[in-house]
Amino acid sequence: MANETTVVHVTHETVGKIGGIGAVLQGLFTCKSYLDAVDRSILVGPLFTTEGTVLERLGENGEVLYSTVDGLVNEGYAPAFRKIESFYNTGIVYGRRTFVDKQTGIKSSPEVLLIDVSHIDKGVVNEFKKRLFEEFGVRSHLYENLWDYEQYIRLAPVAIAALKAIGAAKESTVIISHEFMGMPTVLAAILEPTCDFRTVFYAHEVATMRRIVEEHPGHDTMFYNVIKQAHNDNLYVNEVFGDQSSFFKHALVEASRYCDRIYAVGDYVLRELRFLAPEFETADIDIVYNGIPAYQISITEKLTSKEKLQQYCENLLGYKPDFVFTHVTRMVQSKGLWRDLRVLEHIEREFRTQDKTGVLFLLSTEVSQRRGRDTHKMESAYNWPVAHREGWPDLSGGEANFYTAVQEFNAQSRNIKIIFINQFGFEPKNCGNRMPEDMEFMDIRKGSDVEFGQSIYEPFGIAQLEPLTFGGICVISSVCGCSGFLQDITGAKNVKNVIIADYTNLGARSYADIEDMLQIDQPVRNQIEASESEKVAMQICSRLAKSESEIESMIQTGCDLAKNMSWDMAVKNYLLGSLQKALHKQPSQSIYTKT
Repeated sequence: MANETTVVHVTHETVGKIGGIGAVLQGLFTCKSYLDAVDRSILVGPLFTTEGTVLERLGENGEVLYSTVDGLVNEGYAPAFRKIESFYNTGIVYGRRTFVDKQTGIKSSPEVLLIDVSHIDKGVVNEFKKRLFEEFGVRSHLYENLWDYEQYIRLAPVAIAALKAIGAAKESTVIISHEFMGMPTVLAAILEPTCDFRTVFYAHEVATMRRIVEEHPGHDTMFYNVIKQAHNDNLYVNEVFGDQSSFFKHALVEASRYCDRIYAVGDYVLRELRFLAPEFETADIDIVYNGIPAYQISITEKLTSKEKLQQYCENLLGYKPDFVFTHVTRMVQSKGLWRDLRVLEHIEREFRTQDKTGVLFLLSTEVSQRRGRDTHKMESAYNWPVAHREGWPDLSGGEANFYTAVQEFNAQSRNIKIIFINQFGFEPKNCGNRMPEDMEFMDIRKGSDVEFGQSIYEPFGIAQLEPLTFGGICVISSVCGCSGFLQDITGAKNVKNVIIADYTNLGARSYADIEDMLQIDQPVRNQIEASESEKVAMQICSRLAKSESEIESMIQTGCDLAKNMSWDMAVKNYLLGSLQKALHKQPSQSIYTKT
């Protein structure tokens, strides 16, 4: 790496883990190979609220060193920060946040810069928007009524000024935009005449494609067949799916072609980026896979965790299942939760012939964590989470829709039942008195026999593979980015710990052209899902461990595979090489050169 390499991560997850980007940051900041190569890491994002105290400002394990919002004015930073705050009419919070890996003991404390964008000087912002249009074609007037766009535009010029103030404006500084949120700051860095920042767009997804996949009734079955044909026909998203310019995320992601480098977290993300516009065919895009947890447990630990899950099922439903299925995920359409039920329908019929039983613990919610006292009340009042009722503090709208399908499955199934837990925090204080008192979240990872993750859109899918290192069978869809990492490691050989469901396989169906493929709708997808789910179910039944020796073998093979897909290996084999390329790219090679 270059001398004193500084990496700036611009994201909405600066002070807390909200989703996938938070998991990536946790992985990077507790990864030895990343920490050895990067001398300084800085998190940058908007200050979302001025409520709370200075002790809460940077989240758990955070230390505030300067904050005009809280009246903490450290004289070491005040001269530089005060000038910025006065010029832009803003407030700055600066400090550190500590990340810890409890398994390895590795920890680090990257710097954090939060900018209060609520009252930024309009003149400065409008000038920046003008430059964005002139140099990059970004038409801010179409989106400035959207706060999700406006706040990241306002963040950008102040962020660059603050980075200068803390001595982070150097040739060895790489500014990474995690998703669309950081793109305005990256573009501001490219426009900055006094510094030669290096810039990277970290594509954790391609927002344009996610929206198309989720909204079209054919979902992934339609989309990935269309995109393959479009590549052969030299067609791009606007030509196939219509003009996308009204979508603000599309405008920012499309501007990523001006970056020195683009990271794609999976093979399909790479193809989706190439599908954005002709300019992306020659853009510098590298696949940079995410890592997954990798550490070994004993068979005793595995069985102890499974026993807790079995006991929980018995406490709730009155039987101790032979096998425990799990799915831990966000409740969004892209996760394809209905596919779990389709696979279980086939497994349940097979279990009847084998006189075996199972349970699916499905942890998912579309709202914030409920108060522990509310879940305890629901538990005592009407047997939550076995039974649910619409309305807060129980089912939200989307949860109620899904619970209808769960009820239908449970009414028809004898040997497998689904327990839908719409609550964050898999432990008794959050989930009720019938949960074993020593239960903790890691038990659902360690004790799971099968983890589902058959998404219709999944750029990588860390969560799907988290039980792998503990000997669980991980069921993923072929469009999950982690499937590419898996094939890269195994040489595309089948491994008993992972089952890949291909819901894009059209079988004997033939389509004359793209227009024909665009007509793939829900009935066609239903037929393909019915066929593929049966194949997946039979694979699961044949691979379920039937003895302790088989469980031990699954733990060993799963752990060995996970070690080759760990954060350390992902950073060494994918991220660092691409970071090096960004650092050594000459300005003359850039798509856009400063004037």
